[in-house]
Amino acid sequence: MLDDLFVLDLSRVLAGPYCTQLLADLGARVVKVESPRGDDTRGWGPPFVGPESAYFLSVNRGKESVAVDLKDPRGRDAVGRLAERADVLVENFKVGDLARYGLDYASLAERNPGLVYASITGFGQDGPRAPEPGYDAALQALTGLMELTGEEGRPPVKLGVAWIDVLTGAHAATAVLAALVARGRSGRGAHLDIALFDVALASLVNQAQSALVTGAPPRRLGSAHPSIVPYQAFEAADGALMIAVGNDVQFRRLCEVLELPELARDARYASNAGRVRARDALVPVLAGRVRERPRGAWLAALRSAGVPATPVATLPEALADPQAVARGLVVQGKHPGVGRLRMVGSPLWHASGPDGEPLGLMPEAGSSPVPPRLGEHTRAVLRGDLGMSVAEIDALVGAGVVRADAALNP
Repeated sequence: MLDDLFVLDLSRVLAGPYCTQLLADLGARVVKVESPRGDDTRGWGPPFVGPESAYFLSVNRGKESVAVDLKDPRGRDAVGRLAERADVLVENFKVGDLARYGLDYASLAERNPGLVYASITGFGQDGPRAPEPGYDAALQALTGLMELTGEEGRPPVKLGVAWIDVLTGAHAATAVLAALVARGRSGRGAHLDIALFDVALASLVNQAQSALVTGAPPRRLGSAHPSIVPYQAFEAADGALMIAVGNDVQFRRLCEVLELPELARDARYASNAGRVRARDALVPVLAGRVRERPRGAWLAALRSAGVPATPVATLPEALADPQAVARGLVVQGKHPGVGRLRMVGSPLWHASGPDGEPLGLMPEAGSSPVPPRLGEHTRAVLRGDLGMSVAEIDALVGAGVVRADAALNP
């Protein structure tokens, strides 16, 4: 779908690389510019697969790696020349850092007016916090997410994944695609200012709107929902399950399954609004009944009654779920450094045309694109895109301006 798109990726760690991996999954050519030391996440482990960290492998599928020292004028010149050819550039340097190298939007837009340039930072390009670095955990605390996460009466809890980074990457990819559509009409590029702080607050959706309406912070409710009851995890005799009652009909069905008909007749619980107000009285009664039987028995009965319920699965269990298998969510590729590599597939690969035929995004079994080794494509990009001679590249390698190990760049 994006086969003609050339993306220059000057980002590292998570938000930017996730953005560019989404574009690569849609067919774009993504050239990842790394320092000669490599993206920091290459060393974030264990776990490692051979020399590669699982962290790095998770967000760099299908890219080409060029290792360049931006502190050297020759390295900056090479990257600038690549930017002249690029459709999109994604970076997550601190505000103002790339201006020192002549690789900021203003400088590059003079050379490539059609460039779509996405800057991902912690707090955006302006405002009192703009100079501050942005780390997902710090943003989870600052934006109120951590304060509302966890069990009531216990300390706040950070989510187990860098949620703000991931959502910021998705927002950035959306903005890039919109800017490309606009460029198709006007011929002009754009500077996209994407901030983790902004994305985090916007992504708190109903919780943020409720805070604006009430002026009060949300209760810390664990797995429970602030506006729907019962909508949370319950412990059965042998494990946890999630029961997600979305309307009053489902609540009456739940009461039938739990053999608690008196709850369905209780006026306090007749509507969802009433159940939310009476949460502290209702939920312990439900929890006590659920604990009496095994999880599998409850799940079968609830599904039969049309009440949404799922087991609380481990991540390995989820990746092995028949639905994950059917949707091709675990893919496999051949990595030159580690051999057979299993990865989580892209949620964007399920696309077909008006005739129902797939658009070719889903890779053939066993041949998924894989993340690059550090500097794996340095020679190929410098020769193929910039027309450098072997002697010129060898001189840059010898001077330490670029990294292009012979084993990776025959």
